[in-house]
Amino acid sequence: MNLVVNGDAESGPGGTAEPVGAVTGWRVVQGAPALVAYSYGGGYPTASDPGPAQRGSRFFSGGNAPRTALVQDIVLPATGATGHAAVDAGQVRYAVGAWLGGYASQEDGARLSVEFRDAKGTPVALSVLGPVTAAERKGRTGLVERKAAAAVPPGARTARVLLVLTRTGGGTSNDGYADGITLTLTGVQK
Repeated sequence: MNLVVNGDAESGPGGTAEPVGAVTGWRVVQGAPALVAYSYGGGYPTASDPGPAQRGSRFFSGGNAPRTALVQDIVLPATGATGHAAVDAGQVRYAVGAWLGGYASQEDGARLSVEFRDAKGTPVALSVLGPVTAAERKGRTGLVERKAAAAVPPGARTARVLLVLTRTGGGTSNDGYADGITLTLTGVQK
């Protein structure tokens, strides 16, 4: 089960390149995100550009701010195969994934990080995906899948998911794009 709420930009306001004031499931901590429809056009990724095979109707964009950041704090399950006892015994693995991209040969990009924290809020592990460079996109507008997996560190009780969309070049659009953001936990037997 994906622990990230609205990791596919499908819920809440949006559909154009205009920034939205709020994003369902996320806290906007910097900038002005846009939830752009794949059908929007205007140089933004379309359904025929590289990206998730099972994409929905929209994706995250940095809007018109030089740097846009969205955060989601996730409380890890207390019980069950991925609960606290299993985490502390080293019997839980996580997988984080996202489709990250940008526009043509520009280096605007998206970075996704997951920071596991203990009960006091102290960081105990970090995974970072992206950004995807223009060369990795072969100079095309689109999104490329990035993923990582590892053991959830003993003592972890929450996970902070941070999406940062950055404009590196000129222009007014922040063409860092993201879609299909996931965080899953799996219990493993030793």
